[in-house]
Amino acid sequence: MADRLTIMAVHAHPDDEVISTGGVFARYAAEGIRTVLVTCTNGEQGDAPGGIKPGQPGHDANAVREQRLSELRESTALLGIEHVELLGYRDSGMDGWDGNQDPEAFRNVPVGDAAARLADLMRYYRPQVVVTYDENGNYGHPDHIQANRIALAAAAASDIPDKLYYTAIPRESTLEVFAALRAQGAVDFEPPEDFGTPMDQITAVVDVAAHAQLKVKALEAHGSQGDSVPFLRMPSDLRQTIFGTETFIRHFNRVTAAPAQETDLFAGLR
Repeated sequence: MADRLTIMAVHAHPDDEVISTGGVFARYAAEGIRTVLVTCTNGEQGDAPGGIKPGQPGHDANAVREQRLSELRESTALLGIEHVELLGYRDSGMDGWDGNQDPEAFRNVPVGDAAARLADLMRYYRPQVVVTYDENGNYGHPDHIQANRIALAAAAASDIPDKLYYTAIPRESTLEVFAALRAQGAVDFEPPEDFGTPMDQITAVVDVAAHAQLKVKALEAHGSQGDSVPFLRMPSDLRQTIFGTETFIRHFNRVTAAPAQETDLFAGLR
């Protein structure tokens, strides 16, 4: 597996692959780079058909799992993701949910155990570039935080990746977009002022505008999940603005030729 440039993204749930990395997956797949998605959980704490939440009557975790994995297969095919690896852990749910207490939930799995499995995948695929969430899981989700922990541990144990990035939500532009959406009545959600990452902390801005419509289609594939609805209801110009670039913070780098500010996660590697 050492013959090609390879990107591996470590995500927590089915659908997480789309918003922050769907564009780079589609772009790099089109460029002939090997694309690998590792999805840590099966998404059992997602919405059941009709928007039924965990704990509500009619929520069947097993049925939700099958639905979400089916949606994942459709989404990854649209994005051109070449290899999908499922770690198969149980979705923990949001912080404070009853699912947090399940001993089989991803958040409760020993980091070393899950990291060892991920390290084996790194040794097999040999990704020069790995992408995951920051230490807070971008917004505090326990499964995102756990994904960060095992990705860092696996990268250290395998000594394979040359670069590791955290996904980042650009604060300034995101607040502007939500202000515009509220003015149009499209959303009633107002992010806090400290939402996202200031642009001066972002080290990579990747142009994926040519693949923005694929991101929309991949998000539509995860139609059972209500979280995707606000993005799909956005006016097309705002959606293109949001989906046209993806931003990252470079957590570590062993590539001497890589610039401090990047427009390509493989800068210095090709």
